[in-house]
Amino acid sequence: MTRTTGRVRAAAVSAATVITTTTMVLGMGAGQADAVGRVRVADGVTVAPGITYESFSVTASHGTVTGHVITADLRDNHVSVGLLSPGKVAARAKLSQLVAAQGAVAGVNADFFNIDETQHPGVQATGSAVGPAISDGVALKAAVPNGQRFGPGLPPGTSTRDVIGVGYDHKARLDELTLDGTVWARKGKRFDLEGLNQYAVAEGGIGAFDSHWGDVSRRRAVCGTDTLRAGACTTDAYEVTVRDGRVVAQSDTIGAGAIEPGTVVLVGREAGAAELRTLRMGERVRVSDKLRSTSGKRLQFAVGGYPVLRDGAPLPGLDTKAVATRTGAAIGDNGRLLHLLVLDGTAEAGAGLTIAELAGVFQAVGAEDGVNLDGGGSSTLVTRDAVSGAPVVRNHPTGGAERAVPEGIGLFSRG
Repeated sequence: MTRTTGRVRAAAVSAATVITTTTMVLGMGAGQADAVGRVRVADGVTVAPGITYESFSVTASHGTVTGHVITADLRDNHVSVGLLSPGKVAARAKLSQLVAAQGAVAGVNADFFNIDETQHPGVQATGSAVGPAISDGVALKAAVPNGQRFGPGLPPGTSTRDVIGVGYDHKARLDELTLDGTVWARKGKRFDLEGLNQYAVAEGGIGAFDSHWGDVSRRRAVCGTDTLRAGACTTDAYEVTVRDGRVVAQSDTIGAGAIEPGTVVLVGREAGAAELRTLRMGERVRVSDKLRSTSGKRLQFAVGGYPVLRDGAPLPGLDTKAVATRTGAAIGDNGRLLHLLVLDGTAEAGAGLTIAELAGVFQAVGAEDGVNLDGGGSSTLVTRDAVSGAPVVRNHPTGGAERAVPEGIGLFSRG
């Protein structure tokens, strides 16, 4: 974490490491007293060059909360940040498995997602996340409509398009990613694209699904409305399959199954369905999609996040009542430091943080920007054991076991 003292001692992290060094107390600035009383941070140990692990405790409104944080110094050329993924947008795996499979040295779970679809009986849950995602510069998915998201209510002025990411300039930043997509057909006919590998498409819109999606049913994309996630699934839907630039299949039934490279499945609802019905078998169709950042910066990595801190100040309207086990990510030193924070899973006993308190913790330790990520049973922080190389879960997940998640933020160190 960002600290003015700079007192961080390095040591090799192993599965048996116990941090017993004296903790330091970081005082809160003016206006923060209602969020958290004090933050105690144990001296750090080195996970890899430029990557440090620390434990901490917070005195908050509902008691003392313990947590864990990984800090990555992005000025170190050894360090990089990437998306931890099971390989498909609509797939899930335990964070420790993702860290091991992708060779990360540390990671935390990321954006909000839904485990089941009890609001839409008979519709398969996709398990995919709410916001955009970019991996190695490739856009994997865009954001669902605000009314279709999972998680706490958004602060004013924010949306599902908000992300935390790292650019090709090797700096972390908060940004916003908007889908710029078009379906081009004969004689200059064009339709706007409203979705890319999303579990929900805007009313009247068209969503594109490609090989990044997976084999899960796409039917959830036509359920709910822009303002009501539990809204009924529309009966006015249509699906068109485009392979190598030509329409090869059409259906009134929204399908499932793996999508091969070079193939795009277009799913339309209401007005979007009507537009897709004008396409003909064998017709040439070109689909273009791009995630455009508000900052104008090219992002190498990005994942959806609920903004809680911007330019050193908590966002207005943050919840001050509901406590939970939290996962968060914060940025310090003008984008040169990335902090990944996870609490122990004790919120069910009353010792969690509110959203406002999480922002207060970020603020107290000197972060400039920060986001709240999926919490509760999803909150997990993993580091690699320096001796065995095996991934080690550092926090105590709610329920005592890891939950499978659709994505995470991974830290990598090249030798």
